[in-house]
Amino acid sequence: MRNYLIVGGSSGIGKSVVEKLSDENSRVFSTYNNTVISEKNYSYLDVTESEINFDFLPEKLDGIVYCPGSINLKPFNRIKPEEFAADYNLQVLGAIKTIQNVLPKLKKSENASIVLFSTVAVQNGFNFHSQVSASKGAIEGLTKALAAEFSPSIRVNAIAPSLTDTPLAEKLLNSEAKKEANAQRHPLKKIGSASDIAEMAVFLLSEKSKWITGQIMKVDGGMSTIIS
Repeated sequence: MRNYLIVGGSSGIGKSVVEKLSDENSRVFSTYNNTVISEKNYSYLDVTESEINFDFLPEKLDGIVYCPGSINLKPFNRIKPEEFAADYNLQVLGAIKTIQNVLPKLKKSENASIVLFSTVAVQNGFNFHSQVSASKGAIEGLTKALAAEFSPSIRVNAIAPSLTDTPLAEKLLNSEAKKEANAQRHPLKKIGSASDIAEMAVFLLSEKSKWITGQIMKVDGGMSTIIS
């Protein structure tokens, strides 16, 4: 039986990861923050607090998926420095605190895996994405640095999705016209689903990806590599 921690597993991609791992008969320990979940395998966690703990976890952990994120698209000159700092605290420092806390548990696994999240906007460069790109750019650097430091015992990879139909992206996809316009921007002419991204996360946690580490996996409908 493999043990997994999904931070931010109450909605969107995180929830889909929880569902897929549960179907594989794994023990899944999840956290929630804004979306309250009363199920016994969920625990409240605010990763922005100075001290966080994972007392609810078993002694051995085989993998973690860090899902908390935000999408705040505004012109650069309208974003206050403290907004950049708050976003970094959520997306980067939260991941760092989580990994540091559970590292001893991961070291007890024979095939441990850490999965983080970036965005297609880091490598491509999009208007009004300076805040999210700054934080996720740090995540990509962290992914590669930790993959080097933790090898060969712990694998570390990140997934870089394009726009995905989740509650986090609701403001960008709250009408059929917006959904269609965004779908047409992708070579595959459709918006990604939470399940599409979760499939990659589950793969990166599994034995099937045991020779993959330090990678930024682009699950983006072809947007990062194909001109349509």
